[in-house]
Amino acid sequence: MVRFVIAALAALFVFGVAQAADQPDLIFKKSTVFKWLTPNDKLATYGLDDPEVEGVACHFTVPERGGFKGWIGVAEEVSDISLACRQIGPIKFKAKFEQGEDVFRQRRSLFFKKMQIVRGCDAKRNVLVYMVYSDRIIEGSPKNSTSSVPIMPWGGQGDVAKCGDWVEK
Repeated sequence: MVRFVIAALAALFVFGVAQAADQPDLIFKKSTVFKWLTPNDKLATYGLDDPEVEGVACHFTVPERGGFKGWIGVAEEVSDISLACRQIGPIKFKAKFEQGEDVFRQRRSLFFKKMQIVRGCDAKRNVLVYMVYSDRIIEGSPKNSTSSVPIMPWGGQGDVAKCGDWVEK
């Protein structure tokens, strides 16, 4: 039993270290529920750049549980997540992508729940569509948020990329 616990803790440590390089940038946190002797519940806002589409950034806000369970990292986080994505420069696609491809994923509980930001293309309107949702192994969560990024000319740029040309068929 002790070996199992040590192996599980080692796996969590290695997984945490591997995920650190892929973490979004923390913009700010705001306390929402006061806890007397343990950390408060908070809302945290993060920013990240789309790794495959240059010129697009997304910001999302997630609740973070405080209390003892949140403090030691075993609290299951709620699924209320908001998302806003915008064009921040000329859009350049780095590679073809599948509809619904992961842009970012993060664990929201010790074992069963994860949050995902996925990307798609509305080729008819030449708009990138981003969706954030959380899921569980046993039962999913219907809570989600969607953000659209119309691909527009930037600065003196003439032609704009067509997202439909970059979607794998």
